[in-house]
Amino acid sequence: MKHPLLYLLLISCLLLNACASKEENDLDLDEDQLYNKVLQQLERGRYDLAVESLEALEARFPFGTYAEQSQLHLIYAYYRKGENEAAAAAAERFIRLHPQHPNVDYAYYLKGLSSFTEGHGLFERFLPTDLTTRDPGAARDSFAEFYQLVSRFPDSPYAADAEKRMIYLRNLLARYEVHVANYYFKRGAYLAAANRGRYVVENFQKTPAVPDALAVMTQAYLLLGYDELARDALTVLYTNYPNHSALTPSGEFKIKSTNITHSWISTLSAGLIDPPPPLGFDSRPKKR
Repeated sequence: MKHPLLYLLLISCLLLNACASKEENDLDLDEDQLYNKVLQQLERGRYDLAVESLEALEARFPFGTYAEQSQLHLIYAYYRKGENEAAAAAAERFIRLHPQHPNVDYAYYLKGLSSFTEGHGLFERFLPTDLTTRDPGAARDSFAEFYQLVSRFPDSPYAADAEKRMIYLRNLLARYEVHVANYYFKRGAYLAAANRGRYVVENFQKTPAVPDALAVMTQAYLLLGYDELARDALTVLYTNYPNHSALTPSGEFKIKSTNITHSWISTLSAGLIDPPPPLGFDSRPKKR
C-alpha cells in the first residue's frame, strides 16, 4: 500500500463517524425505545454496551418510568462486565436511595457477589491459587453483605444462595486464621499462633479448620510451656478428631520440631527441592 498513514487516517475518521452516529441515534430514542435497547443488550450479553445505554438512560430520564429498574440493571451490568467496585458502589447507592424498594434485596445480593469475586482475576482463574492465603478483606465484606440480606430478607429468592456462599466464606476466613498461625510458628511467635488458633475455635465453630486450630493451640502451648492449656486443647482435639494427623493412635500429640535439619539439596535450592516439613498444620486433602 502506497499511503498507509492515509489509510489509517481514513479508518479512524470512519470509526469516529460511526461513534458519533451511534450517539445521535441514541438521542433520537425515547425512554421506551432506549430501555428496550438496554434489555436487548443484556440478553445478548453485551454488558459494555448495556452500561453505556443505562448511563445514558439515567442521564436523560433521571425520574422516568424505568429509572429505578435501570439502576438495578446497571448494577448487574457492572458486575457481569467485571467492574466489581463500580457494581458495589451502584448497589450501595440504590440501597441508600431506595431502602423500601421491593427489589432492594437484589441490590444487597449483587453487592455481596461483587465483593465475593473481587480480586479473582485472570491469574486466579487459570492458575491454582490458595485463596485462604490471600487478604481476607473482600471475603469479610462479602460475608457482611450476604448476612444483611438473609437477616433482613429471609424469604428473599436470593437468600438460599447467599447462605451457601456465607458457609464457603466462613470456611475461607477460618482457614486464613490457621494460615496466619502457621506463619507465626515459622517466626517463633508461639503466643500469637495460639491466639489465632483459639480465635478459630471460638468464632468459627463447625468449620473444617477447627481441628487444625486445636492442633495449633496444642503445639503453641507446649512450646510456651503452658502444659495445662496444652492438655485441655489436646483433650478436645482427641475427643472430637481422633484421626487428626497430629495425633498418634494412642492420642499422643506429635509436636513438630522447630530444630529442623535441612538437607544439602534443600539448602542449595532454597527449599524448592526436598523442602523441610512445615511447622504448622494443614490437614486438608492435597490437590492433585
